[in-house]
Parts: sequence; C-alpha cells; structure tokens
Amino acid sequence: MEFLIVTGLSGAGKTQAAHFLEDMGYYCVDNMPSALLQPFAEFCIASQGRFTKVALVTDVRAHESFEQLFRALDSLRALDCTFRILFLEAPESTLIRRYKETRRRHPLTEPGKTVQAALREEIALLQPVRDRADYIINTQNLTLAQLHKKLCRLLTETGEAKLPINVVAFGYKYGIPIDADLVLDVRFLPNPYYIEELKGLSGLDQPVFDFVMQQPDTAEYIRLLTAFIDFQLPRFREEGKPALTVAVGCTGGRHRSISVARALTDHLLEHGQNARLICRDLERVNEQ
Repeated sequence: MEFLIVTGLSGAGKTQAAHFLEDMGYYCVDNMPSALLQPFAEFCIASQGRFTKVALVTDVRAHESFEQLFRALDSLRALDCTFRILFLEAPESTLIRRYKETRRRHPLTEPGKTVQAALREEIALLQPVRDRADYIINTQNLTLAQLHKKLCRLLTETGEAKLPINVVAFGYKYGIPIDADLVLDVRFLPNPYYIEELKGLSGLDQPVFDFVMQQPDTAEYIRLLTAFIDFQLPRFREEGKPALTVAVGCTGGRHRSISVARALTDHLLEHGQNARLICRDLERVNEQ
C-alpha cells in the first residue's frame, strides 16, 4: 500500500492537486493529524484492497511539528506501507498576489502580522519537509490544466498511475457510444452471423473468436491497432485524460466487434494496462 503526502506552502495549489489526484484514483484526506496516520493506515490495510492509493494533505494548519509527521511516516514502514512526499510551492510575490485576489486568510496570520510575514514564517517551518520531499512542483506559471498534466506525467513516470481503459464492443444499428474517445469500425471483416453454427454464438465463444481471428485481414488489423493504441496511451496519460473508452463496432455488436475488442483487451492486460471488456449490446441482441 502506498501513501502520497501532499504538502507545501499555503496558496500553492494543494487543494487543486488533491482534486486531480482523486480523479487519478487516489483516496484523499485533507489535514489529518499525524497521530491518526498509523491507525488510518491499519484501517486501510484491513479494508482488503479498497484503499490501495491514499493521498494525505498536510500543512501548517495542523499546528504541529513536522517531526511528528516524520515519526508517523516512519511507523508506516513497519506496516509494509510506502510513502512519497509531494511539495508544492511558489514565489512569495505570487502567493501574496493569490491571497489578495481570493481574499483568503493565511493560516498563520494574526493581529498585527502581514501576509508576507506569515508566508516567511511558513517557509521556515516547512523547510524540513521540503528537504525530504520526493517531488517539488513550483506552481508560479502553471495553469490548472498544466498542473493536472504535470501530476499525471510525474505519477505515470514513477509507475503510480494507470489509465483506466474501457474497450466497448457495440452494434452500429444501436448507435455509437456517446462517451467513446476512439471509434473503430470492423464491419469490413467477414460476418459469422451468416454461418449457421456461429449465428447464435458471440465473440465471447471460442468458435466465433477463432473464426474472426483466422480471417486474412484480422491479424494485420490487430497488429496495426495494438501498435496505434500503445503509441497513444502514454500521450493520453500525459495530457491528463482520466479514462479512455475505445469503442469497437460491427453491425449488431455480437460477433466481430466483441472478437476484436476481446483481442485488444487481452493485449492491454498482457502489457499491464488497467483494461476491461464491455459488450454493450450483447444482452439487447439476446433479448431479440
């Protein structure tokens, strides 16, 4: 089990980063006291896989020494948990401008203390955790979209994020899936529907799958298709796409589309991707 500790200067974008991490499959907890970290980790472990990636947002709002956080993090190793620290920052002038624009109160401000003085105090307090950070992101010139993309690229490069991929087999007679990112048309392949012993089966059945895969054009099509998908996937992740839907269509969504979608899904799973096969119109065809 892994923990990502999200910390940094107030106003540097920790809240937005947490929202993006949730989209990437992290369970996010904001401002958890260090004393609760070990009990929380034990709870996550006992959940039997429900919480596999957790992001904890912590900063000076906790009003506690970061040495307490370090001791709590070190205790995680005894539970076979790993952790990384992501530190977000921006120049003092940028943070002051953001506070003026949003009219928010800095957590360390008090009567007679300026925002600038509060920020300098915070920078000094956070220096120990910054020194131990695995990743440091300066958000000065980043838009929200650029921050999202940077997080996706960072966590993908470290193997912490996999793009969920839905491979949807569908029938054109029932319409193209409205959430499809890529649409593939395999109606050029010979149709098993016209073979009596295959008509009542589907691409989930081995005789139909073998028939489609043995056609002269299928092997070359699968080769080109998988190469195209393999090329696209890392670029989709870097762009910040939260999920990918690949729609594979034939006339009725029962034979050819399911067979090709099944072959594509098998390829993705063999290469460690987070893919699943969806036969959208199979039940509709069965009912008819």
